Amino acid sequence: MVTRTVDLRSDTVTKPTEAMRAAMASAEVDDDVLMHDPTAFRLETEMAKVMGKEAGLFVPSGTMGNLISVLVHCEIRGSEVIIGDNSHIHIYENGGISTIGGVHPRTVKNNQDGTMDIDLIEAAIRDPKGEIVYPTTRLICLENTHANCGGRCLSVEYTDSVGEIAKKHGLKLHIDGARIFNAAVALGVPVRRLVQAADSASVCLSKGLGAPVGSVIVGSKEFIKKARRLRKTLGGGMRQVGVLCAAALVALQENVLVMLDGDHKKAKLLAEGLNQLKGLRVDVDAVETNIVYFEITEDSKLDAACLLKKLEEHGVLVMPESSTRVRIVVHHQISASDVHYTLSCFQKIYAGVCEENGN
Repeated sequence: MVTRTVDLRSDTVTKPTEAMRAAMASAEVDDDVLMHDPTAFRLETEMAKVMGKEAGLFVPSGTMGNLISVLVHCEIRGSEVIIGDNSHIHIYENGGISTIGGVHPRTVKNNQDGTMDIDLIEAAIRDPKGEIVYPTTRLICLENTHANCGGRCLSVEYTDSVGEIAKKHGLKLHIDGARIFNAAVALGVPVRRLVQAADSASVCLSKGLGAPVGSVIVGSKEFIKKARRLRKTLGGGMRQVGVLCAAALVALQENVLVMLDGDHKKAKLLAEGLNQLKGLRVDVDAVETNIVYFEITEDSKLDAACLLKKLEEHGVLVMPESSTRVRIVVHHQISASDVHYTLSCFQKIYAGVCEENGN
């Protein structure tokens, strides 16, 4: 019988804290489609200020936030966006920029650290002289932190370099900053500095920040004006949305520095502990924030499906990426005790496997 659950599938699984629930219950609300919800306005204003942009807009999800941002920058159908081949927008957002926006993705290989080579980005920009046959490049998208690369952080210097390329060619730059606060904490720089070169950015409220719902996109006043209209078109305009924004304000005020830094330290502890087990391999140096990927080695007696089943019997939940690759994500509701318990479960499972095989 499972008496304890440690949910490491994602940082999206957190439950609202008591402070969040209290804020939601007492939130001052009005109709946000009519732009009268005071709590939504507070959240949007605060996020824009923190991010160093003129204005912000609450949206129901990060997927919608990224889609809106791409569509604002690529108003003409047949536009092209340069994007990482392993990025969230390209892989996990239902191809929305193409199916809904008519925007063509031109992928550039993501390096293991989440970057794309600067020279490859520039080489991917279409020559305007070929517009009779080519799509027109209008946008570059980056992702910080980069989830599929293990939560790696894009530095200020790198982002600025991409921004310079964008300006040189008259392009816009959007940053998918679902976990941008994790990057800011890990790098020790203000979050606004990480998006200074960008024309727009999206910030997820329900990942590292721990709020229950939503994202905020930020940019110029003109950008947000267009984004608000697109949000309504996509069905994202909601009425008394202050109930949700109140929880996000608590998350923004309470969870950012101390809790995110603690998440990163616990992720590192997990990585180091897992890497000591025969049959598992972790690139410990690559663990910069709250995401850990581990590989199940060829000499392991377990594949991912079998390992996950055994972990679930102990109440530990993780996310399989393939038959040999598994993801763990730490969040603010994972304690140091949870980390030690999780490692002990892995140790018991692999010790049992060794006994079964006479090793």
